[in-house]
Amino acid sequence: MSHEQTHPLHETDKNIIDSLISKEYPEDLDFINLARLINRYSKFPGEIEIQNDIQKILKFWKISENDLFSKTRMIWSNNFRPSDTSKELVGSGFDTSN
Repeated sequence: MSHEQTHPLHETDKNIIDSLISKEYPEDLDFINLARLINRYSKFPGEIEIQNDIQKILKFWKISENDLFSKTRMIWSNNFRPSDTSKELVGSGFDTSN
C-alpha cells in the first residue's frame, strides 16, 4: 500500500506547473507561483511528479530555491499585487487587505 497522497489542489497546481515548465523568461507572477508551490509541496507526503517538475523548473530557470525566495521577497517588498486575485492564488500568502 502506498503512503503517497494526492494534494487537493493537484489539478490546479499541475496546470500552473505545466505553464511554468516551458517559460523561458519568467515574470514576477511566475516566480511567485513557483515559490508558493515549493512551500506547498516541500513536505507533502506524495506528489513526486510535481516535486520533480519544480526541480526541473528551477534548473531550467537557472535559479536556486534560496535565490528564488530572495527574489520573491524583493518582488513583494516592491508592492507587487497580482492583477488576478482569483482563487487560483490560494496559498500564495499575499495580503488582500488594501
